[in-house]
Amino acid sequence: MNVLASYSIKGGVGKTTAAANLAWLAAAEGRRVLLWDLDPQGGATFLFRVRPKVKGGARALVRRSLTPAEAVKASDFDNLDLLPADFSYRHLDLWLDHQKKPTRQLGLLLEGLGAEYDLVIMDCAPSVSLISENVVRAADLLLAPVLPSPLSLRTLDQLADFAAGTKGRTPPILAFLSMVDRRRRLHRELTSRPPDGRVELAETVIPIASVVEQMGVRRAPVVQWAPRSPAGLAYAALWREVGDRLK
Repeated sequence: MNVLASYSIKGGVGKTTAAANLAWLAAAEGRRVLLWDLDPQGGATFLFRVRPKVKGGARALVRRSLTPAEAVKASDFDNLDLLPADFSYRHLDLWLDHQKKPTRQLGLLLEGLGAEYDLVIMDCAPSVSLISENVVRAADLLLAPVLPSPLSLRTLDQLADFAAGTKGRTPPILAFLSMVDRRRRLHRELTSRPPDGRVELAETVIPIASVVEQMGVRRAPVVQWAPRSPAGLAYAALWREVGDRLK
């Protein structure tokens, strides 16, 4: 089982959109996929028409009175399940901190799912926290969306520093430019000449597009209902890059 985390220190960069589209694409290939919505706001849970509720909340999962398998909900799509968000995840840090090996708890929770799924995608809330340390330790690959702006690109170095400073192995980081508007000069320049850095930057660029915004209305990934749109094609290309690294 592979674990992919869609994670950024900065919010509003397209991590939930990426997680939802890549989960659908992986499932469409026949992989058994679990999308774990770790964001208390529950964006991915909403997109897949699942109720944002876990019986007993974060406390039940961390204390093992509820297993992840018992909390999983089916989506409307074959091979794609959800471990939904719950508003109690806003206190997840506190419950993790009460456990032995507090930075390994999410990874330990996922170990029992290896027989059921080929791929787990974690959609993470933007933060630098104990949850983030758990995500880094559990993931085989960190997927980091970044806006084409100097301040947003700066967060990649911060992310690399944070991951490298986390105990245990450091997973590779694959960043990609998100919400790119080629009508803007700065966007064109950063797309054509991305800055050098310690984090690998994907070749795929995700454009800003109205069809992506419509995901919230249709409540389905853009690759499912508009696969030939520029955004749909871009997410398919990004999944190919991600899939190559998870082999």
